[in-house]
Amino acid sequence: MVNHQILLRTLQELGVSGSALSLLTSYLKDRTYRVTWRGSESDPTTVVSQGFVLGPLLFSLYTNSLGSVISPHGFSYHCYAGDTQLILSFPRSETQVVARISACLADISQWMSAHHLKLNLDKTELLFLPGIDCPTLDLTINIGTPVVSPTQTARNLGVILDNNLSFTANITATTRCCRYTLYNIRNRTQKATQLLVQALVTSRLDYCNSLLAGLPACAIRPLQLIQNAAARLVFNLPKCSHTTPLLRSLHWLLVTARIHFKTLILAYHAANGSGPSYIQDMVKLYTPARALRSASAKRLAAPSLREGPKFPSPEEGHRTRANRVGGGGLEDRLGLTAQGRSGGPGRGLGWMARGQGRV
Repeated sequence: MVNHQILLRTLQELGVSGSALSLLTSYLKDRTYRVTWRGSESDPTTVVSQGFVLGPLLFSLYTNSLGSVISPHGFSYHCYAGDTQLILSFPRSETQVVARISACLADISQWMSAHHLKLNLDKTELLFLPGIDCPTLDLTINIGTPVVSPTQTARNLGVILDNNLSFTANITATTRCCRYTLYNIRNRTQKATQLLVQALVTSRLDYCNSLLAGLPACAIRPLQLIQNAAARLVFNLPKCSHTTPLLRSLHWLLVTARIHFKTLILAYHAANGSGPSYIQDMVKLYTPARALRSASAKRLAAPSLREGPKFPSPEEGHRTRANRVGGGGLEDRLGLTAQGRSGGPGRGLGWMARGQGRV
């Protein structure tokens, strides 16, 4: 629940006025509701329940000023509904990381108290992604009695991120859920099975699959085995059946091809100005040093590892892939050829670290 007076004042500061403000004021002011259960009624309350339609939008507007508290500490941030993710990148020589995080948390906690909210430290997670040759850091944050310590994995919008960016935990969780789903949709007609597989299994395999671009084949293989099992289930065939003709009959792309396709779609929309702004900022069109016929082909410039954070060797994880994904070769299939050379990415808070050090 939020304070309605603060919400209405925030809406006014954001430029909401006239009939729109009067409508919202009428909707929020003196509105009561009660709960009836087995003939008994609760006492009426004058707040709006959490599940109403305007809830997410109004809550985002209510917390709009939180950004002005976070930015002075040098953090980037991303808000989604009731969750806020803070990102801090720092060099190896940085010695005040813990102090910066603690100061930012203290200001956020003070802001939330003033806005009748509470920082839920039980849901606050710290994920540290060290860079190459990065020394071991003690990033334990003490906020009074609660202690926030670095974790090996953290969930972000349903995706499990690990501190090596190998996505092993996310792939394991996805395959486990898909196997359980396949087990429960057996013994149905072929049409019904295909519809259930596409709705409950394929959609899960495709969810945020562009994050897996560049992973080795051995990491993607568990997801491909799930797709093979789903194809056999649709046709009610044994485990030893060859799946290539089944996938072709169902018009299903292989998991790796689906990942490439999603990446290409994101790159295409970003290059043509119809994608999210935070993706458009990462996609740069290639500008040749001299006049060439390819200048109008909308080729993409491959990101250089020298310009971004350096990652450990592949033996320590798959972090080196992040700066090369979507660069060499994938864009050719959509006419977005990459050009250039790559050198040698209550209310809980999420913390991430990446590169030479990012929290």
